[in-house]
Amino acid sequence: MAGYIFLIHYSLTASTADWPLFFMLFSEYNLHPDLLHGLSDAGYVKCTPVQAETLKHSLEGKDVLVQSQTGTGKTAAFLVSLYQLMLTEEARERDQALVIAPTRELASQIEAEAQLLGVHLDMRIGAFYGGTGYDKQERMLESGVDIIIGTPGRLIDFSQKGRIDMAAVGYLVIDEADRLFDMGFYPDLKRMLRRMRAPEHRQTMLFSATLAFKAQLIASQHMNEPESVTIAPEQVTVKNVDQELYHVANREKTNLLLGLLKQENPGNCLLFVNRKYTAEQLAQRLEINGYPCECLTGDLPQTKREQRIKQFKDGDLRFMVATDVASRGLHVNDLDLVVNYDLPQDTESYVHRIGRTARAGKSGKAITLACEDYVESLGSIEKYIGMKIPVAFAGDELYHEDRSAGMDLRRRKSGESRHSSGSKKRSGSRRGRGPNRTSAGKQRRDGSRHPDSNRSHGENSATEHAPRNSNARQQQKQASSPEAQHQPPHKHRKSHSRARKRQEQPISETTTQRKSEKTNQHVRPPEGKPTLLARIAGLFKRR
Repeated sequence: MAGYIFLIHYSLTASTADWPLFFMLFSEYNLHPDLLHGLSDAGYVKCTPVQAETLKHSLEGKDVLVQSQTGTGKTAAFLVSLYQLMLTEEARERDQALVIAPTRELASQIEAEAQLLGVHLDMRIGAFYGGTGYDKQERMLESGVDIIIGTPGRLIDFSQKGRIDMAAVGYLVIDEADRLFDMGFYPDLKRMLRRMRAPEHRQTMLFSATLAFKAQLIASQHMNEPESVTIAPEQVTVKNVDQELYHVANREKTNLLLGLLKQENPGNCLLFVNRKYTAEQLAQRLEINGYPCECLTGDLPQTKREQRIKQFKDGDLRFMVATDVASRGLHVNDLDLVVNYDLPQDTESYVHRIGRTARAGKSGKAITLACEDYVESLGSIEKYIGMKIPVAFAGDELYHEDRSAGMDLRRRKSGESRHSSGSKKRSGSRRGRGPNRTSAGKQRRDGSRHPDSNRSHGENSATEHAPRNSNARQQQKQASSPEAQHQPPHKHRKSHSRARKRQEQPISETTTQRKSEKTNQHVRPPEGKPTLLARIAGLFKRR
């Protein structure tokens, strides 16, 4: 019996060398026992393709340039590599490990994964990103950190203040490199790399869904003859996703979305939009229509972001509206449905989005709404994924009533009522508006005008009446003077008073008042001289 068991064991071990790498077990690598213990506790037994290919090169101390889709186990691949490489006492005393991630969510998730796998290891791990306690992170660095995980902005900040020594980094991981470049972190990444030791004196692992020009440039300038690993170009991930495309007018998108959500009835759903304002507004509309929802955008405080992500992952929140900041690093197991409420404007974002629902070989569904605002990017997306997205027809029954239609959601979001500061400001600046407008313009019984009549038509009317008021005051002064009381009455009092006023007008009077006076007064021709019309009429009479 013992010999029989021995033969079986021999046949298995002898044949494992011929197995494909993705059938490799973690126990077959010469890993530290405490690391294997942590892997076993976390449920890691068999390597995924990216893990097997990465460990094959990284455990030998080689640089690795990995192109692999999201959700394939890249995080565990580089964490296992870092732990195993750093577990020697010599390396622990000399080097630090640095993991650069594009977003706070991804950095936080890498930290959680590192704590999980290294639970039995004496490793100090810290995550450093904005939106959370700066002093706490500073104290953590002072006490010592073995594996630093962070976003570029906060890492550069601590580096400039001398809290992080880039020259002490012996192991570097650049995760989601293409996303780093898309978010404009390429100059920051170059700045950090220039402060580090030469490529041949550190080990670098770069992971990216696509190896575009900038990723290749980083590899050629800042990596030491890296081994290239290509597991699956991200285009093929769409094969596991049931895709549907609906052409819809922008004004009817919410109505169609409500019908689709009722039809699909997903256990959880992630909706993607292109703008922060759209995310906030759509989340409110879904809430009003009976779908409990939150939004995830780039400017949320970190505590709220983590709280909402946890609620969504734990199943306490079924619906989440997110911008592309969450499409990378938001890992949710068994996501039923992804909705592209806005068609993304770049091709890679489409694949990143729908990849949330087909992780690690699982199947999922993605629905895309193509409206007139973003439909122009459809052709390039279909060319990139190598297929036409199946078009579905939406009948009238799919368009459901939107209870939030006509609501001013932006003001409600910011805490303002519909008749708040905006209307108050308007009524304060134009006092004659509203119900009193008619009465303000009427004359009193004694012939005088209402005190507010000059302001009843706004600023233009007030300017127009100003010269008349000054003329009236001047005439009143002249009438009360002794000279005016002794002057005989004139038949054409208006004409004579205007002529006299022109002669007596002070030099200090402004040019604007004189021009207004000419415009507002009807000047008759001098007596004894016929008008032009009278002269023309006289010519006809003579004929």
